[in-house]
Amino acid sequence: MRYNKIRRMDISNGPGVRVSIFMQGCIFHCKNCFNPETHDFNGGKEFTSDTISKVLELCEKEYIVGLSILGGEPMHPKNREGTFQLAKKFKEKFPDKSVWVWSGFLFDRDLKDEKDLKYIDVLVDGQYKDELHNPTLRYRGSENQRVIDVVKSLHQNKIVLYEQDEKVLQTV
Repeated sequence: MRYNKIRRMDISNGPGVRVSIFMQGCIFHCKNCFNPETHDFNGGKEFTSDTISKVLELCEKEYIVGLSILGGEPMHPKNREGTFQLAKKFKEKFPDKSVWVWSGFLFDRDLKDEKDLKYIDVLVDGQYKDELHNPTLRYRGSENQRVIDVVKSLHQNKIVLYEQDEKVLQTV
């Protein structure tokens, strides 16, 4: 598994100030993808235990409210194990901080039976569709994408959409 880059302070991929990691490799190749350099599974850098340690260290800062995992495609079968390993270690170390993941795979069709999904707080699912692009949407690029509260969805056994928590933004 490989990753493309790590952003130490990201304010555009989830609420508050976050650390973001962009996984390498994607099969979807969405038209006008905002990150086409992440499509090649052979690009980027090797994802190792040192990568996880570096991300966790960056997340120690008090002003960091969470971790965002994007791509490429973090939920591609080639990337899932590493994505879940990172999310699990993050939640063990920072149980009060959130993990957000963006994926072209659908929660209810492709992911809901993944046992390690419990380490993800919010999933933005669905492939970006250029013809449904809407720049006013929060945390997503096209109207078909959903911002899912994974914890509530797993508990209620149905999709529960994420509701913006203004308190998180006020603490930053």
